[in-house]
Amino acid sequence: MKITSLEPARCLPVPDAGFGALLTERGNLPLESVDVAASISGLIAGVEVTQGFRNPFDVTLEATYVFPLPDRAAVTGFRMEADDRVIDGVLKERGQARADYDQALREGRRAAIAEEDRPDVFTIRVGNILPGESVSVRLTLSQPLPYEDGAATFRFPLVVAPRYIPGSPIDGPPAGDGVAPDTDAVPDASRISPPVLLPGFPSPVRLSLSASVDAAGLELRELASSLHVVEEDGHTVRLRPGERLDRDFILRLSFDASTSLQLDGRGTFALTVVPPPLQSTRAPRDLVLLLDRSGSMSGWKMVCARRAAARIVDTLTPQDRFAVLAFDSVVEEAFEGLVEASDRNRYRAVEHLARVDARGGTELLEPLRRAVALLGGRSERERVVVLVTDGQVGNEDQILEQAGGALSAMRVHTVGIDRAVNAGFLGRLAGLGAGRCELVESEDRLDAAMEHIHRRIGAPLVTDVSVKGLEVEPGTVTHLGSIFPGVPLRVYGRHREGSSLTVRGMAAGGPWEEQVTGVTVDNPAIRALWARAHLRELEDRYAMGEHDLEERIVRTSLDYGVLCRFTAYVAIDTRQVADGGPEHRVIQPVEPPSGWELPGAPMAGGFAATAMLASAPASAPRMRMPRPGLSGTADMDQGFVSGGPESAPMPGARPGSAPGFGGPPVPPPMPAPMPAPKAPGGRAPRAGRPLETVRPQLVAELDRLRALPGPDLFYLADLGTRLRALAAYLGGNEELEGLARELEAAERPGADARALHDRAVAVLTALVGGPPPTAGPGPSGERRGPFWKRG
Repeated sequence: MKITSLEPARCLPVPDAGFGALLTERGNLPLESVDVAASISGLIAGVEVTQGFRNPFDVTLEATYVFPLPDRAAVTGFRMEADDRVIDGVLKERGQARADYDQALREGRRAAIAEEDRPDVFTIRVGNILPGESVSVRLTLSQPLPYEDGAATFRFPLVVAPRYIPGSPIDGPPAGDGVAPDTDAVPDASRISPPVLLPGFPSPVRLSLSASVDAAGLELRELASSLHVVEEDGHTVRLRPGERLDRDFILRLSFDASTSLQLDGRGTFALTVVPPPLQSTRAPRDLVLLLDRSGSMSGWKMVCARRAAARIVDTLTPQDRFAVLAFDSVVEEAFEGLVEASDRNRYRAVEHLARVDARGGTELLEPLRRAVALLGGRSERERVVVLVTDGQVGNEDQILEQAGGALSAMRVHTVGIDRAVNAGFLGRLAGLGAGRCELVESEDRLDAAMEHIHRRIGAPLVTDVSVKGLEVEPGTVTHLGSIFPGVPLRVYGRHREGSSLTVRGMAAGGPWEEQVTGVTVDNPAIRALWARAHLRELEDRYAMGEHDLEERIVRTSLDYGVLCRFTAYVAIDTRQVADGGPEHRVIQPVEPPSGWELPGAPMAGGFAATAMLASAPASAPRMRMPRPGLSGTADMDQGFVSGGPESAPMPGARPGSAPGFGGPPVPPPMPAPMPAPKAPGGRAPRAGRPLETVRPQLVAELDRLRALPGPDLFYLADLGTRLRALAAYLGGNEELEGLARELEAAERPGADARALHDRAVAVLTALVGGPPPTAGPGPSGERRGPFWKRG
C-alpha cells in the first residue's frame, strides 16, 4: 500500500460549509466542534461534552465519531439537539438501543446513539442529518480526580491513539466502521480504529475547553497545565483558540487533602483515607521489569521509557533479585532468569536498556506470561511486576482473560508514557495487582513522575485494608488495595445503615486502624461514581471469563443510569424528516497524537502498519457492508483513509499476517494458560482442584473453537497442548487428558479434522455443563451474540 501526503493547499476550508469542514475529492468531514465544560469541586469533576456535527452534503448523512473520555468517568446523560428540537437520550440494553436506532433511521427519523467500547473509548453515531443541517449531541459525566503528593489531577483525553491489533482476521461483517479488521484476538478492532489524518492537515475541528475550580473550602495553592497553553480568569482555566484534538488536557491542582467519609443520603458512601505518618519496612523483592520497545514508543517516549526503566533498576538493593525484559513482537531478556541486584548486575541492566530502540508491534501477552513464570513459586519474597509502556493495544480483554488471574497474586505497577496514553487499560492492570499506575505525558514531567514511581515501587504503608462499622451491602465495596506513601485511598460502596466506620490494615509495626465519622452531602455524583467503579470491576471479571455476570452488569447500569459496555444511550426524534435511512455515511478521521513520529512514506511492518494513516483520495470510495436493517445502497465514506481490511498487505508484513498489520503469522499459536503461582517453597500446587476453577478457560476455548471458519488440524493440535496444561493444573482430569491426547495427534498423517473438531466441541460442552454462556441471555432468555455486534 502506498501512502501519499496531501498538501494542505488541496484541503482548504469550504467558504459556506462552516468552520472546519474540509473539501477533497472524497468529501467533507462532519464534525465541526467539540466543547468541554468542566466544573471541579474538591476531588470530583462534573463535565459536559458537546459535539457539533454539520452535513455538508446534498443527501442525508450518518456521521460516526470515535472519541475518548476519562476511563473512570460515569456517563449519566445524553441529549441531541437539532432544528430547535431537544431530545433526551434513554439508557437501554445495548442490542435494544441499536435496534431502536436502526428502526428510527429506516423510518426517516433523526436519531443518535452513544456506546462504550473500552473504559476510555466511546462511539457516537448521528443519523439522518439533513443537507446543510447542524446537530449537536451532549454527554453529561462525572469523574473522580486522582490525588498524589499534594496535588489532584484533572486529565481529559482528546484523541483515540492508534492501537496495535494482534491476531488473525475473522470472517463476517465488521463490528464497526474503523479501518482495522476484526481479529480473533480483538474481535471488535473495527470499533476502536478510526482513520487518522496525516500531519499537516488544517485543524478540522474547533476545540473549546474550560475548567472552573471550586476547592470546596480547601486552600488552592496552584493551578498548572502541562501540555496546553491556557488562559486563567480567577479560578477558571480556558484553552487558547487554535488548539488541536491531539493530546490529553491535564490540569494539576495543588491543595491539602484530608481523610473524610461522605454519605449521599441514598445509601452510597465515598471514603478518602490520607496516608498515615508511618514508616514502611521492605521485604526482599523479586522484580520483573517489562519495557515496551514497540514502534509506537519511538521518539521522546522511548527516551523517557529508558530513563524510567533505569530509575526503577536504581530502586533495587542487593537483597533483591530482578529481570529485565524488552518486548515488541518478540521478547528479549537482559539476563537469563532472575539475578541478584548487585552493583554489577544493575550496571549491566542499565547498559542493556541504553541500547533498546523502538521497533515492531506491541505483543504484550507473552512478556506478561514470562513475568508470571519467573515470579511463580517465590511467595516468601515480595513479587513485583513493573510495566513501562504507552498501553496502545487493542486486545485488553484477551490479556485480562489470560493473565489477570495470575497477576492478581502479585503487585503490578504500570508506568504509562504518552500524551494520549491508554490510561484505562494501565489502570485496570495495576488495580488487579494492588499496585499503582503513574502517567508521564512529557519529558518535562519525567523527573517529578520518577520521584513518585521511586516511592510507589517501595513497600506500601498499609496492606490488607478492610472497613468495618457501616452495614455495607455485600459485594458493593470497590477494590480496597493498599495505602502507598503520598496516595490517599479512595473507596466507594453501598450501605444500609450507619454513619461512621473504621479502616483497618497491617502496617510494618503491626495492626493499624483509623476511625472516620461520616458527613451527609447533597452530591449525586457520589452514587454515579460508585456505580461506574462497580461496573468496571464486574466488566473486568466478565473479561476474565465470568460471562454469567452480563445480566447483573446490565441491571446495575440501568438501575443507576450509568453507561457501560453492555448498554447504550439512544435519542430518537419523534418527527419524520427523511424518506428512509441516510444516503451517505462518514466516519470522522482523528488527529495523529502529538509527539508520535508517524511516517509519511510507506510504512513497514510492526506497529507502524497499524496506524492506518489517512492518505490521498482513492480512485473510488471504499464500500462497507451495510449494517443490518439499513439501506444497502448507501456507501460508507471513510474520510481520507486508504487501506484497511480490503487492502493489500503492508510492506514488511510477514506472509499470512493480517492485511495492513505486521502481526503474527496466520494461524497464530494461541497462548497457553497462565501458569498458576506455586505454593511457598516452590512446591507444585496441590492435586484435586475442582473443574470449576478452570471453567472460564474452558468456556473461552470452546468459544474460539466454535468461531473457527472450519476445522484446522494445526489449531486442534495446539488446543491439545493447552488442555493438557489445564489438566495438569487440576492435578489430573481424565476427560481433559483423553481429549488432549486425541488432539495432540491431529498433525499425524490421516487425521480427520472434522471428527476431531466435533469431538472437542462435544467434550468441552459436556465439561462446562451445557452450551457455554458466550454472552448472557437476552430479555426473553435466548442466548445472545457478542455485545459489540448486537442490534
